[in-house]
Amino acid sequence: MLVNAILPRVMPSQDWATVLFVLCFILIAVTRAAFDKRFGEFARLLVSDKYIKVYKDSSHLMSGFTVLLFVVQVISLAFFIQLTLSHYGYAEKTDWVLFIRISTLLAVFILCKFLIDKIIGTAFNMEEFVEQFNLRKVSYRSYMALFLLPMNIILFYGNSSPEFVFFVLIAAILLTNLLTYLVALKNYQNFIAGKLFYFILYLCALEIAPYYFMYYWFTKS
Repeated sequence: MLVNAILPRVMPSQDWATVLFVLCFILIAVTRAAFDKRFGEFARLLVSDKYIKVYKDSSHLMSGFTVLLFVVQVISLAFFIQLTLSHYGYAEKTDWVLFIRISTLLAVFILCKFLIDKIIGTAFNMEEFVEQFNLRKVSYRSYMALFLLPMNIILFYGNSSPEFVFFVLIAAILLTNLLTYLVALKNYQNFIAGKLFYFILYLCALEIAPYYFMYYWFTKS
């Protein structure tokens, strides 16, 4: 006698991701409504450097506009990291515990690096350069995160993702970071020339080494 047992199929929950995606759009809408003019200039960051010039004061780094977009930035980048790990078989994209770990690590990494940058800038008398550089990095990272958000939604809810999509997105992220450095070097070339040794030390210790250790930690873990 054959007994057919019906086993329930356990589907991983995606509700937590839906909530976070909705939260991101709410934060973007609030930012757009509360900082209408600034958001409009920020939206043209890809084709114009006006936003960086207008909001170059260091006080803008701690404004509500920056904080709101920083939250979106962390969520968006953490999703992309988890989706990339999932695509290459290192994780599950529906693992909300892993997402908390990645987003927490990412937020702590960015904030700690920002504080250390300010300390080093003050110690080496490079405070103006470091503040402007941080503002530029924060702005372009937030801009990039907004573009990643709809891609994250497509990749998360899609059944399969072509290899070239991840390749293009990773290349775009790396290129954006590279252009940020090149533009900063061009704008502050006279200042950097007078403090070349300190700048090289700053670049190696705080701009290259942290990303290398992050890469090493992810690959080994």
